[in-house]
Amino acid sequence: MLSPHLHRLLACPNPRFSCFLRRPLTGYLRALSLRQSPAAVIGLRSFRSSRIDSLIVLAAMDAVVAPVTEAEMERFVLVANEMADAAGEVIRKYFRQSFEILDKDDFSPVTIADRDAEESMVSIIMENFPTHAIFGEENGWRCKEKSADFVWVLDPIDGTKSFITGKPLFGTLIALLHKGKPIVGIIDQPVLKERWIGMNGRKTTLNGQEISTRTCGKLSQAYLYTTSPHLFLGEAEAAFGRVRNKVKVPLYGCDCYAYALLASGFVDLVIESGLK
Repeated sequence: MLSPHLHRLLACPNPRFSCFLRRPLTGYLRALSLRQSPAAVIGLRSFRSSRIDSLIVLAAMDAVVAPVTEAEMERFVLVANEMADAAGEVIRKYFRQSFEILDKDDFSPVTIADRDAEESMVSIIMENFPTHAIFGEENGWRCKEKSADFVWVLDPIDGTKSFITGKPLFGTLIALLHKGKPIVGIIDQPVLKERWIGMNGRKTTLNGQEISTRTCGKLSQAYLYTTSPHLFLGEAEAAFGRVRNKVKVPLYGCDCYAYALLASGFVDLVIESGLK
């Protein structure tokens, strides 16, 4: 379990303070352990909609047994790769080009690239799995029925601010849940052409090569990433400060790309707050 010392450092009542560590943590999805074997965890960053306040979608968790066949899993991943390819084509067309930037109700930016990329993925899902539900960052919940066993969760451009400022550290996030349990997850960086894939019961891969988180036995030796220290407010700011002051190197930026670096074993800790 997490050491009492680190528990004290992270003590924070703010429910939107999400912590991702290499070492085991107590709690539920907002405090998730990344275990070495048999698979690293791919994570979709939290985001907020009008109906769902916060969602963290994970894949490749060896503790979760997917009640689907190997053949079904293979098809799900095949289609998910097709979705990432389609979104990537859209995103690369707009990257470092001139386009209109709009503000959502919460004043976060959205572009035509976000919307077109999401629709390209939605069309593939509807063609291949018409009975599946979809929850998209840009257009919310879609489902032909009142409920569905399979739900796709999509964020076409996680890190829109990075995208609009020409920094290729955003990503396309795709996950599939079966009866509420994640079974497939993808982080795709379409400009750098890097793709992390997590499947239930299998090791996480980066462009087809197996990867793993690394061992970090002490917080004082950890490399820490967060998108921005300005996202921490109140108790979350104080909690983050306590951890930041104990790590070896604090680093900033990257959005979802930091989670991919964590899965690859290049960093040891990602802490976020105020995710939308």
